[in-house]
Amino acid sequence: MSLPVLLIILAVGFAALAWSADFFVEGASALARHLGVSSLLIGLTVVGIGTSLPEMLVSAIAALDGTPGMALGNALGSNVANVGLILGTTALVTPLAMHSGILRREFPLLMVVVAFTAILLADAALSRLDGVLLLGGLVAVLAWMARQARRPAGESDVMAREIAAALPEDMPVGRAMLRVALGLIVLLVSSRILVWAAVALASQLGVSDLVIGLTIVAVGTSLPELAAGIASVRRGEDELAVGNIVGSNIFNLLAVLGIAGVIAPFAVNGVSLARDYGIMTLFMLAIAVIGFFVGKSGRLGRLEGGILLSGFIAYQVMLFVMQG
Repeated sequence: MSLPVLLIILAVGFAALAWSADFFVEGASALARHLGVSSLLIGLTVVGIGTSLPEMLVSAIAALDGTPGMALGNALGSNVANVGLILGTTALVTPLAMHSGILRREFPLLMVVVAFTAILLADAALSRLDGVLLLGGLVAVLAWMARQARRPAGESDVMAREIAAALPEDMPVGRAMLRVALGLIVLLVSSRILVWAAVALASQLGVSDLVIGLTIVAVGTSLPELAAGIASVRRGEDELAVGNIVGSNIFNLLAVLGIAGVIAPFAVNGVSLARDYGIMTLFMLAIAVIGFFVGKSGRLGRLEGGILLSGFIAYQVMLFVMQG
C-alpha cells in the first residue's frame, strides 16, 4: 500500500479514535449517573481514564499484535507530546500561568510515578507482574485524588472544577447506552486499524515500531488534548490546562503501560528505552523548571513555549535520524 494512502488511513483513524473516545466517555458518565454513582467517582474514573483511553487501546492492541515497541513508544511519546507539543503550542497561542497548587501537589505525584515506572522497567522488560503493579499504582493514585477532591476548596481548586466541567449534561438512559456501545465499537475498530496502518508505515519508512509509536502514533493520540488545552487557556482556565497535562501523563504511565503489560508482557531494547525514558523525564522536569526558575516564576510565556516546542521537534527528528 502506498505511503499517501497509509497516511490518509492514519488521519481518519485518529479522528475516529478521538470522536469515539469522547462519545464513549459521555455515555459512560451519563449511565453512571443514572446508576447513582457520585459525580466525584465518575470524574476520577470514567472521565479521568477516558483522557488516556485512545493510548490505552492502541497500546493494548499493539502489544497483542506483537509490536511492543509501539505500545511503549505510545505511552512515553504521548507524555513527551503532552509537554513539548501541547504545552508548548498552547503557550505560543496564549501565555499561561502555572499556579503553585499544581506544582506543589500534582507534580510531585507525577515524578513519583515516573520513578516507580522506571524501577519496573529497569530490566528492559514489562512483565505481567509489572503491569499489575502499575495498575495497582493507578488505584492508589485515584484514591489519593478522591481524598484531595473531598477536601474543602475554594473556587480556584482545579480538581473540583475539572470534574464538574468534564461531566456531561443529563442524558436519557437509552441514549447513554447507545453512546457507550457505539463509542466502544468505534474505539476498538479504529484502534485496530491504527495499529495495522502504523506497522505498515514503519515497514514503508524502514524504521522500528518504537519510533512510529514515539512519533506519529503518540502525536495522533495526543491531538485531542491539544485542542482541549488551547480551549481551557482561552477561557482563562490556565491551571486546568496544566492539570490536564499532568494527570494525562500519570495515566499514560500507570494505565497505558499497565494494561499493555498485563495483556501481553514484552521486552524492549535497553539502550533505546534508557534514551527515550530519560528524554521523557527531562520533559517532565521542564514543567517544574519553568514554573519555579525560568523567566517570570510561575508563568509559561511564548519564549518558554517556543523552547518546549523546539525541543519536541528536535526529538522527533532525532528519532527518525537514529532510527532506533
